[in-house]
Amino acid sequence: MTRETVLITGGAGFLGSHLCERFLGEGWEVICMDNLITGDMTNVESLFTDPAFHFEKRDVTEYIHVSGDLEAILHFASPASPIDYLELPIQTLKVGSLGTHKVLGLARAKGARFLLASTSECYGDPLVHPQSEDYWGNVNPVGPRGVYDEAKRFAEAMTMAYHRYHAVVTRIVRIFNTYGPRMRLNDGRALPAFMSQALEGRPLTVFGDGSQTRSFCYVDDLVEGIWRLLKSDEVRPVNIGNPSEMTILEFARKVVELTGSRSEIVFRELPEDDPKMRQPDITRARTVLAWEPKVDLDSGLGRTLEFFQAKLLGQNPSGVGGG
Repeated sequence: MTRETVLITGGAGFLGSHLCERFLGEGWEVICMDNLITGDMTNVESLFTDPAFHFEKRDVTEYIHVSGDLEAILHFASPASPIDYLELPIQTLKVGSLGTHKVLGLARAKGARFLLASTSECYGDPLVHPQSEDYWGNVNPVGPRGVYDEAKRFAEAMTMAYHRYHAVVTRIVRIFNTYGPRMRLNDGRALPAFMSQALEGRPLTVFGDGSQTRSFCYVDDLVEGIWRLLKSDEVRPVNIGNPSEMTILEFARKVVELTGSRSEIVFRELPEDDPKMRQPDITRARTVLAWEPKVDLDSGLGRTLEFFQAKLLGQNPSGVGGG
């Protein structure tokens, strides 16, 4: 039997690499495409021993061509953490607009199912809580975070346009805060920042007074939700995240406790337009996908801690955790 083939853009990134691993495990042929601006070859180097895995270093904002049949395309190419998209604002806007256009064009030409990695950032600094997919968001288009928020909102609009006018089979996942092995130490997001600071005995940096909330989903749960969404008939956006909400200060204290660190917690000025609360309403995911997160925070943090400890020791723990 001929294997089904999937193209995963941004496949060498944190989430993309776990998806590559999952699709290989499901018996698919995987084409991993990444320009390595924020992706890392160490995330996928263990996959090169599988003859069904193929890597292409390519910028999806330029012309892209893939030989042969494609059954699915997962578009995950984009800087995704504030430290990245604030340093790469133009590239972030280009991959959300031009890149999405190029990849949707490929999906149309191949008759492939297309899944867009969107984000909870589409809700901006939300005025409703928790956030359901019907909420249109509160985004500042000219603020520093707007380059990422609006790139993803545009990508959603482009995806729906291709669905409506070119009959491309499309899916949209709105990803909430996700953590796990293969996050970068200098990612800039709360978990890698706190964990690396705690392990190195440095103060944990909390922005604002720490009362802002986030909801943390372990990467294995996220990958399962994405897999189910791709296989489903749901055209509307679907939130995938963990509705268990906590403050950033509570999260920092949990990391200190988990690591056994003596690090103190220090406070810095809250960045502009930083969301004050973030919690997914996953009613649609529960109803349509029969999905909800299974990995509790303590278990997920324990697995992630093993990865960061190995990374700080200069080891290559790419296989730790799994997707």
